[in-house]
Amino acid sequence: MTEPQPERPKTPELSGVDLARQALVAAKEQARARGAAVQQKKQARRGGLRSGARADGRDPLPLGAAINRLITERGWETPAAIGGVMGRWPQLVGPEVAQHCEPQRYDEEARVLTVQCDSTAWATQLRLLAPTLVARLNEDLGHGTVKVIKVWGPGGPARRYGQLRAPGSKGPGDTYG
Repeated sequence: MTEPQPERPKTPELSGVDLARQALVAAKEQARARGAAVQQKKQARRGGLRSGARADGRDPLPLGAAINRLITERGWETPAAIGGVMGRWPQLVGPEVAQHCEPQRYDEEARVLTVQCDSTAWATQLRLLAPTLVARLNEDLGHGTVKVIKVWGPGGPARRYGQLRAPGSKGPGDTYG
């Protein structure tokens, strides 16, 4: 035996006012669709979109925003950040350290910052400060940007090449090792 199904409520038939509202909504949607199609045809005839009162992707940008956009699009975030470190070196390490130690280069693949000091004493001091400095640079640039700081001491005097040389001599480099 089958159970009787409950009766579903009948949808009321639309009367005059409701029918008119529904027809008005449908007519507005059709007009909007026709208007959009007409607008697209006009733009195509004029040679594409034109600038209007609202902002779009073709509007001019301030210089700083344009440079930031270019850096992001090209993937230059790390080199730009390292360039900022080179320019802000005294603020990052302090004026006394910056007076005696100078960043030379950054190897992006190995993530090594090379710094040259003007004396062996400062080179030793910077080697002791290296872990703290790496932490400070990574805090500023992003985690893992700098893994190691390679410290160079001062170089020997410049080698001069001239006519008065002993055969097999390396010049002043012989005394420096």
